[in-house]
Amino acid sequence: MIKRIYEHKNDLTEGFTKKYQVHNLVWFETHETAETAIIREKQIKRWERKWKIRVIEQVNPQWDDLYSEICGFPPEDCGNDRLKRHEPK
Repeated sequence: MIKRIYEHKNDLTEGFTKKYQVHNLVWFETHETAETAIIREKQIKRWERKWKIRVIEQVNPQWDDLYSEICGFPPEDCGNDRLKRHEPK
């Protein structure tokens, strides 16, 4: 999961996060298998936006980036190259 989040945060994967520049992980679920995660992802994609917002705000009312929680290191040590690429030279 860390690798996948890293790819999204650094625009290495085509799709929604790259197109709309959405790079903060504000909610996640863990699953026993990739199959159950995919099934759940398809369910969530059909939800109304307000349902998704309600779920996020129940566990993360400040909409903090949870990536460091996933990678197990302080945020500055989680390898967010996107920030480095956008620094002025």
